[in-house]
Amino acid sequence: MAIIACSPVAGKFLIPRRHNSTKKGKDKMKPTRVPKNPCFSSGPCAKHPGYSVEELKDAPFGRSHRSKPGKEKLAEAIKRTRDMLGLPADYLVGIVPASDTGAFEMSLWSMLGCRGVDVLVWESFSKEWATDITKQLKLKDVRVFEAEYGELPDLKKVDFKNDVVFVWNGTTSGVKVPNGDWIPDNREGLTLCDATSAIFAMDIPYHKLDVITFSWQKVLGGEGGHGILILSPRAVQRLESYTPAWPLPKIFRLTKGGKLNKEIFEGSTINTPSMLANEDWLAALKWAESIGGLKKLIQRSNENLAVFEAFVAKNNWIHFLAETKEIRSSTSVCFKVDLSDEKLKALIKTLEEKKVAYDIGSYRDAPSGLRIWCGATVEKEDLQCLCEWIEWAYNSVE
Repeated sequence: MAIIACSPVAGKFLIPRRHNSTKKGKDKMKPTRVPKNPCFSSGPCAKHPGYSVEELKDAPFGRSHRSKPGKEKLAEAIKRTRDMLGLPADYLVGIVPASDTGAFEMSLWSMLGCRGVDVLVWESFSKEWATDITKQLKLKDVRVFEAEYGELPDLKKVDFKNDVVFVWNGTTSGVKVPNGDWIPDNREGLTLCDATSAIFAMDIPYHKLDVITFSWQKVLGGEGGHGILILSPRAVQRLESYTPAWPLPKIFRLTKGGKLNKEIFEGSTINTPSMLANEDWLAALKWAESIGGLKKLIQRSNENLAVFEAFVAKNNWIHFLAETKEIRSSTSVCFKVDLSDEKLKALIKTLEEKKVAYDIGSYRDAPSGLRIWCGATVEKEDLQCLCEWIEWAYNSVE
């Protein structure tokens, strides 16, 4: 029952203003803690827990990358990368310029053109590779299999007599290939895989891939600017037996005199690398080794995804972009939210202003939504805290 207070002022009855119970409810729901690390960007990714710039003190500052200390540091990065991944003994690992993009472009321009090409497209970066192949290289015998964001193309349609180009994990769609069973061991063409947001976080059968690329700033939170190129013996054979019809700039050249330039895979990079970035990559690898290596990295990423699976299960206003569980990424996890674009932007802005989460909006070419990194350098407790804030922010803007 409402109570009316009597006031002598002007001889009138005054009805007191009611408290906004909805606002009080929202304030009560507001989380009292924030993530220890609010960096949930899908690249560059969060630094590993406990990271300090002190870990970089042994970098050979002021020394040539071709000096003995410089080459040793680069060779160490190659060896630790190989050992961590457990690559086949006859696979080569090299450090190349321009991040994953440079590594993959180098592969496309150096190896494609001698047979047909099948390209799988289901998000922004794989679409870029299809564009390069059809509009820049202008190859004629190309088949593009495309799917909407949140889905995969029909993998059964791939013809492995052709070279096959694909991403293992769709960084901008949150969709991954479920496994490597669809890739035959007796394939005739090469498999060229952009693995940049999958490697160190997913089980990848490397023997089924002939070209593997990734960048330091993905998954383990290294600094940007450098890419890793991994080649199988079949890829090396292609490089030494096939010369593209188009000219290759120096930055793309992997051969000398018709033979593979093996120095690239021993620490002699094509251009000048950052020894500081290399030291940072070594620090990331050493941290990964200290917690248990690749198996533990994959476990941490899967446990992080499970946090969001539980969150989505109890809230009917947020949905995975990848509805099918077996193709759902455990690193770049993408969501649809039942909000207008304007309110979604307000939610994202609110979380950033509260210093709860940075850079979690969907990629510019992707459907409107959220994209949150769940790789191994992100702590599960921070994601649990973030879920509380997302729920609060949703209720606030809605």
